[in-house]
Amino acid sequence: MSAKILITFYSTYGHTFQLAQSVREGAEQAGAEVRLRRVAELPQAAEAMKNDENYQAAQKSMAHLEEVTHDDLRWADGIAWGTPTRYGNMAAQVKQFIDTTSPLWSKGELEDKASGVFVSTATQHGGQEATILSFHIPLLHLGMILVGSPYGQNPTLFNVSEIHGGSPYGPSTIAGGDGSLQPKEGDLIMSKRLGERLTKVATQLKSLRK
Repeated sequence: MSAKILITFYSTYGHTFQLAQSVREGAEQAGAEVRLRRVAELPQAAEAMKNDENYQAAQKSMAHLEEVTHDDLRWADGIAWGTPTRYGNMAAQVKQFIDTTSPLWSKGELEDKASGVFVSTATQHGGQEATILSFHIPLLHLGMILVGSPYGQNPTLFNVSEIHGGSPYGPSTIAGGDGSLQPKEGDLIMSKRLGERLTKVATQLKSLRK
């Protein structure tokens, strides 16, 4: 009985998108049926970034993806959420979408579904852990079961010889202040393993709901 995994994300310069693709790879290898969806851009953000060539290129690379809907959330047995950090919190685009889910919350439609979070930050101390932890709050209100990235499955967390993303709370990557850095191999491996673990947990939870 394979789980249905939704991977939904917002990405400004494409870093979170790269992590999302690795999460998808891990979920598919674990046997999941996967949907990859993007969170809609805000008109104000698109206007503010219209002259940023890197932003425009990244948005073009993701334009083929469908925007996430409530029906995608209902469909899924497990959901992985991706976002850039914004002062230790999720991006406004993601928060606005989550704030529309009250119809699902009031009916308990997301309760007992597995859920994990992955993020990107500008700097090593840009709020990657705080963003995931603060993201957990609405997920708990929605009744979801949180899935992190434990040390035993992610030995890259013990690597202190270089700057890299990741924490026990979930995968992350460091993009640099100008977005010039790219996800390191360890960041992508952690993301892939989140997809694998999310699928396993979602499959077990699905069996209990039968």
